[in-house]
Amino acid sequence: MSLAIGLVGLGAIARAQHLPAIAETDGVHLAAIASRNATLPDLPSYPDLRAMLDAEPEIGAVSLCTPPQGRFDQAMAVLRAGRHLMLEKPPGMTLSEVEALRETAAKAGLTIFATWHSREAAAVDAARQWLAGREISEIRIDWREDVRKWHPGQEWIWQPGGLGVFDPGINALSILTRILRQPVRLTAAALSIPQGRQTPIAADLEMCAGATPITAAFDWRETGDELWRITLQTERGTAMLDKGGAEFSVDGEVIATGENREYANLYARMRDLVRAGQSDLDLAPMRLVADAFINARFAITDPFDA
Repeated sequence: MSLAIGLVGLGAIARAQHLPAIAETDGVHLAAIASRNATLPDLPSYPDLRAMLDAEPEIGAVSLCTPPQGRFDQAMAVLRAGRHLMLEKPPGMTLSEVEALRETAAKAGLTIFATWHSREAAAVDAARQWLAGREISEIRIDWREDVRKWHPGQEWIWQPGGLGVFDPGINALSILTRILRQPVRLTAAALSIPQGRQTPIAADLEMCAGATPITAAFDWRETGDELWRITLQTERGTAMLDKGGAEFSVDGEVIATGENREYANLYARMRDLVRAGQSDLDLAPMRLVADAFINARFAITDPFDA
């Protein structure tokens, strides 16, 4: 039986990724949406989550594509209504609220899935397999993009809980914690926050995985092409996971690449989790971000107008 999905939030990411991914994934279908300001033709549309849940009892799972601020109440409403829950990254505004969701879902026997779409990039698993058993001496992450291009006019990203540059940076951390066998530990952070804003526009992190040092530079002020790259120095050459995880190369030779099926893979995973009665709530990327905010040196930079 196909899993009926209720989609909450119909912004840019939902239209660009979630809608086509649901349409192309066997075993799931879009049953309704909840959005304050948008509708879709020939599909039940509701002004809020509660209205959708009340009117659509056949919906088996709800996918939340809303900003992290305020998402906890929505997520709890989904679980209390007896529906499975799929969370766009980051899964919540704080670790404690996501742990509360985990406990609620477990007690109700419901699936909860914290999605990390960049882990589903075409070359990530190939990188993980190639790195297995190899010694890594150093890792460098460069994650730079233009916030005006990717979040035009979106004020929530600059407010508490909006993560700032960690909104894209957490994608890099999700890949890092996927391809490494050892846990990653943050040791230092420096965050640059524009005057009048609440979240960083740039971040420099120092981390380690065992004895392997890891540095990361996230920046939202890039005006050229995006740079989404992880470089790994190993005893068998320099490995590079590039283009947000879409391409893996060793010493300049491309080992793996492929088409973007990140969100389709997520919905297939959600379908399989529900069928198996399981959950997937890995919080390692979010924990590193929380550690960065706790341990950071803060610097106020020039004002930034989106």
